[in-house]
Amino acid sequence: MALIKTSVIREFTREELLRRLRDLKEEAFNLRLQQSTGQLENSDRIRIVRRDIARVNTILREKQSA
Repeated sequence: MALIKTSVIREFTREELLRRLRDLKEEAFNLRLQQSTGQLENSDRIRIVRRDIARVNTILREKQSA
C-alpha cells in the first residue's frame, strides 16, 4: 500500500473512509509490533501510514461538518 493522495481520498464514501481508516490502523499496529521485535525492514512505512491515517481523519471530519 502506497501513499494515498488527498484527491483520491476525497472521492471515497464515508463507509469506504471508515474501512480504509480501520485497515490503516491495523497496519500501523502490525508495523509497531514488527518494529518492537526487530523484524521491520522499512521503518519509513510507519511515517507514511501515520500520515495516511491523518489524511483520512481530516477528510472524514470535513465530510461530517459539511
